[in-house]
Amino acid sequence: MALADRHGASYRLIEHPPEGRTEVVSALRGHDLAQSAKCLVVVVRPDKRTCRYVLAVVPGDRRLDLRRVAECTGGRRVGFADRETAERLAGSVSGSIIPFSFHPDLELIVEEDLLRSDVLYFNAARLDLSMALATDDYLRMARPRTARISEPADS
Repeated sequence: MALADRHGASYRLIEHPPEGRTEVVSALRGHDLAQSAKCLVVVVRPDKRTCRYVLAVVPGDRRLDLRRVAECTGGRRVGFADRETAERLAGSVSGSIIPFSFHPDLELIVEEDLLRSDVLYFNAARLDLSMALATDDYLRMARPRTARISEPADS
């Protein structure tokens, strides 16, 4: 919130019962699932000895396509980071990870389709508090790399 205030961003906070599941918290907040920023930490292995981490952000109604993440990062193998690593790099508990990276070892990549909405919704590093943030302000503050990294949830 301090970051949003410093940048003069247009946002509002939404209190709700503690919840980290995207589908449930979107219903509590009262918005379309496609406007939810679902944040997932993945480990990318370009070779057997090296790994790096990516904060992949996709719309709530889609699922992360690990093959596409591998393609856009040059990784040979991509998988989900373990919970402890994800929480350490993201600075918050699973289910409340925000779509910003403040850790030098965590690259931010956002699905292009998520940015079609005027407003993004996400848990604000707490399970009982969310933020509705203007997409233009998000892009200005986060400066994410964008790519096609998701697929329909039903595919």
